[in-house]
Amino acid sequence: MRIARPAAAVFAWHERPGAFGRLCPPWERVEVTRHVGGIRDGARVSLRTKVGPVWARWEIEHRDYVAGRQFRDVLLSGPFAKWEHLHRIEPAGAAACVLTDEIHYRLPLGLLGRWGGAAFTRAQLERMFEYRHAVTKADLEHATPGAPKCVLVSGASGMVGRALQAFLETQGHTVRTLVRRAAKNDREFHWEPAAGTIDAAALAGVDAVIHLGGENVAAGRWTAARKAAIRSSRVEGTRTLAKAIAARPVDGRPEVFVSAAAVGFYGSRGDALAGEDVGAGTGFLVDVCVAWEGELAAVEALGVRTVALRTGVVLSPAGGALAKMLPAFLAGVGGRLASGRQWMSWITPDDLCAMYLRAVLDPTWRGAFNAVAPGPVTNAEFAATLAHVLRRPTLLPVPAAGLKLIFGEMAEAMLLTSTRAVPERATQAGFAWRHPELDSALRHVLGRKG
Repeated sequence: MRIARPAAAVFAWHERPGAFGRLCPPWERVEVTRHVGGIRDGARVSLRTKVGPVWARWEIEHRDYVAGRQFRDVLLSGPFAKWEHLHRIEPAGAAACVLTDEIHYRLPLGLLGRWGGAAFTRAQLERMFEYRHAVTKADLEHATPGAPKCVLVSGASGMVGRALQAFLETQGHTVRTLVRRAAKNDREFHWEPAAGTIDAAALAGVDAVIHLGGENVAAGRWTAARKAAIRSSRVEGTRTLAKAIAARPVDGRPEVFVSAAAVGFYGSRGDALAGEDVGAGTGFLVDVCVAWEGELAAVEALGVRTVALRTGVVLSPAGGALAKMLPAFLAGVGGRLASGRQWMSWITPDDLCAMYLRAVLDPTWRGAFNAVAPGPVTNAEFAATLAHVLRRPTLLPVPAAGLKLIFGEMAEAMLLTSTRAVPERATQAGFAWRHPELDSALRHVLGRKG
């Protein structure tokens, strides 16, 4: 694959801490349990992958490191009888290079393994490397310019947080994370947002804060206790960070505070378009969003630029709404929800990560931005497109009464509401989406290029 960036820049991208995570396809279940020594000779990676209900452990060693040119991954133990992966980067002039991934592998169980799994394994490898090459090329050729930053991230263990950390690191930025367990290394810092406490060292030398933390709104039925937790986790987390920033000397405060927010701010609006200047709607989620964003005023008052990214449905098989839909659609029994006329605003993880980085680096970004793709779709269009990408029928619409029976109040607020949010401010700022159309976006995140 040809990349319009110098070989040294492409090799440096692969050496950064987030490269492995950035290259893992979202449909694969991969967990790194230990990674010591980068990619130089003798460095080791321990990981496990899940295929169906079975976890397989891998022990990999890096060899044949040539600075700026190549490195090799060699399987020491794992699910293959042999696995060697050579990453080779060759200059193609001063401003471009060719990235080659060369795999030599042997399946277990001899002839039986080759007979039973050769075609499947090759297809999966082609699918995986098509995704990896697309991500690598786009990350390098469309990088957001700006000096390296030290970024403190809350909610980094979530689906968006994991993707964002890997993205920021491969773009050359340093990432610190806030955790509610004991810190495991010098880039983790303990905090208890409900108690209003945070390790004072977390903000020392930090250029930007990205606040993703908050109770999962779709984790269960909305009891009174769940609703209180959904609201308080967002309000108290933001408030705790604001107080910690206020305690810093004026010249030691971050330049920018970027907070997650939600298009739920607009409520249900039928077919009407919702740009950032549209006011708040009504309902529980609207109240949560208004209170959440309202806490940013205290940060802004400290002289810190603030940005609220009102996010739509994040398309990833690793979690969220799409992950919940996939089993039914793969089984051929997926379909629209109720009438299907309700509007959905969506975004891919790649575009969302790029938008967070733009918000950090671009001083003109201030206030609310709709973090969605420019093409919202109705629920019926979404269901039909997903089924087409998966090559499945859409036969069974789910009635509104059934959704309300199963999910209660949450069904009305999240599944049946119609929010046609559009990214007016990001479009005006010249933000370029990698995946502006739903069909190509789903094919990318699901590895279904056809």
